[in-house]
Amino acid sequence: MKTKNKINVLELISPEMQQVMQFYADNLQPAPESNDYPSMRLAYNQDRRYWNADAPEMFSIRDISVNTSYGEVLTRLYQPKEKTPATLYYLHGGGFILGNLDTHDRIMRLLACYTRCTVIGIDYSLSPEAHYPQAIDESAQVCQYYHQNAKHYGINTQHIGFAGDSAGAMLSLATVLWLRDKQIHCGNICATLLWYGLYGLRDSTSRRLYGGEWDGLRQQDLEEYDNAYLTALGNRDAPYYCLFNNDLTQDIPPCFIASAEYDPLIDDSVTLFKTLEAHQLACEYKMYPGTLHAFLHYSRMMKIADDAIRDGADYFVKQLNN
Repeated sequence: MKTKNKINVLELISPEMQQVMQFYADNLQPAPESNDYPSMRLAYNQDRRYWNADAPEMFSIRDISVNTSYGEVLTRLYQPKEKTPATLYYLHGGGFILGNLDTHDRIMRLLACYTRCTVIGIDYSLSPEAHYPQAIDESAQVCQYYHQNAKHYGINTQHIGFAGDSAGAMLSLATVLWLRDKQIHCGNICATLLWYGLYGLRDSTSRRLYGGEWDGLRQQDLEEYDNAYLTALGNRDAPYYCLFNNDLTQDIPPCFIASAEYDPLIDDSVTLFKTLEAHQLACEYKMYPGTLHAFLHYSRMMKIADDAIRDGADYFVKQLNN
């Protein structure tokens, strides 16, 4: 679609979202020194520092390296209290190429605070250095490790969940499917919390109408992320990448599916919800009006971002009590 035909979402976003955009206009971030991935990651990490400030204090936070078949994977345990009723694994977003435990620290702290459960962030290997399905397999192995060593770390892995935003939402659901299909038991998966994920659509109405420099989700951006994760010759139909090519009719834990109104990926969330709903699988869909992709980061300034995190947390707690 020609750029001039796309919807000008910046004229439609909410006052809260406009406030974030104005913050960026008033506080211009330095551009990456070059177009290589280390420079892009450094710029992304620096940008997220402001948004991660003033997060809730935890009873304890521990960084633990877990040995996998791919090497060491760093994880971070957030415990809001000494003993918790469940463990929630979190996979960060960043288009498979950006992000780490620090860039999503506030989100994980809020989840731990609102669920009163242990949250374990998984710093999976980024692309293009690591390709599909390494991040999924790493996450599954981390889950196995903590299930086998729960007593040592003083955590409860009898009841677990997975959560993630953007690419992390895809990786979270893909990990759940991977564990199911390979019959790997890591505890009872009570729920999956998915914020504005991409689940395998290659084209859609929202992908045509939305996306721009403000969210880094133009068509060429999405193709770059895919190529880094899958490689340019990768299989776009692979069942742990295009999750709609996996079996979404059975043995899927309850899913909280959240979307942003002016996100080019919103149709991925709607399609996932309608698929699960059609097969009578437990799920809840909620669209957050006036928001752009990645709005979850801006809870320091946007109440709706905090609400979205709390809504997912409440859904998880509800499933624990069912």
